[in-house]
Amino acid sequence: MANRLLFKDRCEQALSHARRNERYAALLFLDLDRFKRINDTFGHAIGDLLLKEVARRLNHCLRKTDTASFLGNVLLDSCISRLGGDEFCILLPDLSNAKDVAKIARRIITAVSQPLKVEDFELYVTTSIGISLFPLDGDDVDTLLKNADTAMYHAKEQGRDNFQFFQESMHASALERLALERDMRKALERDEFQLYFQPQLHSQTGQVVGGEALIRWEHPERGLLYPDEFIPVAEDSGLILAINEWVLRAACAQSKAWFDAGFGQIRIAVNLSGRHTTILQIAETVTQALRDSCLDSHLLELEITESTIMQKEEETTTALHMLKDMGLRIAIDDFGTGYSSLSYLKTFPIDTLKIDRSFIKDLSSGNKNAAIIKSIITMAHSLGLNVVAEGVENREQLAFLRRLGCTEIQGFIFSRAVPADIFVDLMKRDHTW
Repeated sequence: MANRLLFKDRCEQALSHARRNERYAALLFLDLDRFKRINDTFGHAIGDLLLKEVARRLNHCLRKTDTASFLGNVLLDSCISRLGGDEFCILLPDLSNAKDVAKIARRIITAVSQPLKVEDFELYVTTSIGISLFPLDGDDVDTLLKNADTAMYHAKEQGRDNFQFFQESMHASALERLALERDMRKALERDEFQLYFQPQLHSQTGQVVGGEALIRWEHPERGLLYPDEFIPVAEDSGLILAINEWVLRAACAQSKAWFDAGFGQIRIAVNLSGRHTTILQIAETVTQALRDSCLDSHLLELEITESTIMQKEEETTTALHMLKDMGLRIAIDDFGTGYSSLSYLKTFPIDTLKIDRSFIKDLSSGNKNAAIIKSIITMAHSLGLNVVAEGVENREQLAFLRRLGCTEIQGFIFSRAVPADIFVDLMKRDHTW
């Protein structure tokens, strides 16, 4: 593949030709989706082999015989460069019709998404592609690269595994993200974040036995913001470490205040983002938050996703056992939506499985979701694990889960996430099913 200097030189030649002949050229900026997860799980050696296979597939997609109907007949070839990490850039010169770029982009997405056999592993990876066109989106290589990069991030925001052409409105979106990042830094200083709590109830008695702490942001101009509106920006900007720490400290302080006020041993579950953080970093933050709040550790449950727990197995094992030795409870959040291997259930010291709400939605006794839920609950009970079903919204779902012996439920059937003072009222309320 071309290095940066050669790639830029090829781009300059293609743009000069396009100017003289009133033709189009295109730059495709590719980023592999969730490649870091593969690197963290299987190691960099496997990651490097995967990158080589992706590069081979990209070259195959751009063979002269395959692109002859799209590219002109001059002596200008398409060119691929790996810019670094899991990012690739492709030059498509001498285009007569800008729409042809979409056909090539679709071909690339299909090729990359096919299963990859790397040593003894079968891996799946997808790619997000941003596209900028000469002369519509820029008159020089740097501008076209920047705009293709912007379009690629927009493709990520649209759910990944797709391509997006650059549009001027994307600049406004990028500026908005920068403004949100700036405001988030100020929010940490000005204490604008709040914790809401969604009750977790015993499925048989209806008693509130715990609550999940969920962050909200009272933005001075935009009003109340939910996590999906700002957490992705926090993850991309590196602010997620500071936000994780704030959530833990606030949850521990609130739990201690409730215990001191005589509300008993209400377990508070905290869900921390594992993106750009390691389980060891999370464990260190938890340790400090418990020390500062003087909270009994058994009142805190740490919710971790399957993707986080599968990073660096040796380090994860050490960190989780350290947390268990302190008395914390460990829950696997969104269980069933991540890794198919269940060996970690016997490897790691886990207390609770949280069944993802996607399995609860449209639940009926005869469909596949019901069979999956039944299997999860049966397996959890055989391993001595607690089970919490998320997203329970109606009595039919509740009745089904009770019949299967699901221990606890969480969802709109009882309450949404609410501020701390309202959560206190819910704890006081007798609730019978």
